[in-house]
Amino acid sequence: MAKSKYKRVLLKLSGESFCKPGAFGIDGATLESIAGRISQICKLDLQVAVVVGAGNFLRGEAFSKVTHIPRNTADYMGMLATIINACALQETLEKLGQPTRVLSAIEVAAMCEPFIRRRALHHLELGRVAILAGGTGNPFFTTDTCAALRASELNADLLIKATNVEGVYSADPKENPDAQLFERLPYDEVLTRNLKIIDHSAVTLCRDNNIPIIVLNIFEKGNMAKAICGEQVGTLIRSS
Repeated sequence: MAKSKYKRVLLKLSGESFCKPGAFGIDGATLESIAGRISQICKLDLQVAVVVGAGNFLRGEAFSKVTHIPRNTADYMGMLATIINACALQETLEKLGQPTRVLSAIEVAAMCEPFIRRRALHHLELGRVAILAGGTGNPFFTTDTCAALRASELNADLLIKATNVEGVYSADPKENPDAQLFERLPYDEVLTRNLKIIDHSAVTLCRDNNIPIIVLNIFEKGNMAKAICGEQVGTLIRSS
């Protein structure tokens, strides 16, 4: 069996990873497929942390613009939605035999542990997947930024941003069929070209802590395992 090129990986899962394209909520078959892929990479002799988004339920910024709910409250509602996704992923992973813990930046004692750095590291060292919910625990920060923050705190060797596109393009491939897919990009070029695939605050945080980012399509079977084993998949963002 192939071995991981990395010791500790943080996977950023969007909320859309939990449902069918364009749908809402959690789709059981989609969830089981994603959990199966996470379970498989856990067999590659590495430690795995996961940050979950909540776009399948609610995006705080967008929700606040179409309601009378202020952005800070809407963002906290989104944080609660990440806990729903995290608990669903935990139960599905454990059905597959993969030990898992959910740690949240906001306290929901009946469902998950509080995020404490040393506790998260302890779970990782024992071979458990650490699912990190609740975002950063603060409004006005995205789960992309949370992923970069947690990757930095946990000394991750790699941040994988799992999406429904093949990687980082020069333009939106859905709108421009001539858009170029990049295999490699320096951090600073993502910022200067204003490429939108990942929050710029997350890119800056990874740059400052020298954590490479791979943007890939999680729905392509085997993509994560290939990337973790050092094969060219998606777009690698790192120092030039």
